[in-house]
Amino acid sequence: MRSFRIGSLFGIPIKLDLTFLLVLPLFAYLIGAQIDEVAGILNQGLGAGIDIGAVTGGLSPWLLGLAAAVGLFVGVVLHELGHSLTAQRYGFPIDSITLWLFGGIAAFSEMPENWRQELTIAVAGPIVSILVGVGSYGLFVVTPESLSGARFVLGYLAILNVALAFFNMVPAFPMDGGRVLRALLARNQPYARATQQAASVGKLFAVAMGLFGLFVTFNPILIGVAFFVYIAASSEAQQVTMKAAFQDVTVGDIMTSAADLHTVEPETTIAELIQRMFTERHTGYPVVDSNAFEGERLVGLVTLSDARDVEPVERDAYTVEDVMTTDLQTITADSDAMTAIERMREHDIGRLIVVDSADHRSADGSRSETPGEDDDLVGLISRTDVMTAFDIVQQSGAVALSSRLQSAD
Repeated sequence: MRSFRIGSLFGIPIKLDLTFLLVLPLFAYLIGAQIDEVAGILNQGLGAGIDIGAVTGGLSPWLLGLAAAVGLFVGVVLHELGHSLTAQRYGFPIDSITLWLFGGIAAFSEMPENWRQELTIAVAGPIVSILVGVGSYGLFVVTPESLSGARFVLGYLAILNVALAFFNMVPAFPMDGGRVLRALLARNQPYARATQQAASVGKLFAVAMGLFGLFVTFNPILIGVAFFVYIAASSEAQQVTMKAAFQDVTVGDIMTSAADLHTVEPETTIAELIQRMFTERHTGYPVVDSNAFEGERLVGLVTLSDARDVEPVERDAYTVEDVMTTDLQTITADSDAMTAIERMREHDIGRLIVVDSADHRSADGSRSETPGEDDDLVGLISRTDVMTAFDIVQQSGAVALSSRLQSAD
């Protein structure tokens, strides 16, 4: 998501995704277009005493719709703060809270694997939503009936926040109810297996929501939520399963070692590079500079995308040195495999250079500086290496994978 920061609460950055700028006026329009119906419901259900004429005349529907939409998303931020502050109490840092198309997302740096902690964090959000609803109702009660617009907004927010709290408790992982389900499942079985089961339930609910939204109510927002839940459940289940499979696996276990690694020299022409890529079926090469006195020295990395930037008629005139990347993302062989996966995902790259450089090693065994003369190239790890290793774990039989899952709690 592309987002920008608008402030912070309790030290947690609050961001707006660009899609939020589309959905806010949409919500304001939908609320304003149905204001007479909603006001009637509030009059019947809460005895609101709202003057229908006062809230439906002139620009009132759209202004009240905007106020209610803004209030709704304020409630969403408070909901996510409930999750975030509870997580921080357990020592889990929160990167940010982002408002987007389908509400809000609290970005956790690390997800809790203790079922009691996850249960508490999961229910904190809906509890806050209920409290916001109760608070809105309290303000609604003390607001004079002459202020029909204010009573409409407060009554609307009171009902909607409580409704959203109950909707979020639907056991559709990774919604709050789905995380509660995973926490309960993880009481007596491994965390990874509980995640798989909760994700399966979540995908079933997502399909049901999608069909209901498509054929019964034709609600595009519900269809979108269903699609998001299905994709998010699949993604998080795969990530947790991968983490379990790669437990105690290091980069050195799955990398392509330097002895088997294909490299190129800086003076290699782009035409020669592309020919090698075609015959050797590789799309990325470490670039090493051979020196009679110093031996081979890592100086960069060149990929197919780098070579593509050169026009075909100029590929004999340009060399690897002209297009290679020197600001490398590197990692050490003794780093965790999951650290490599997360770094590739974070930087949206397909491979990491594996080096042995104790002088430049950070706490997690990774580096991102330009390689220096003291860096020894020991291998390369790519997304292909990771997925191949993961496939081997899965294809080696249920026992192998099960042993990983059983040790993941």
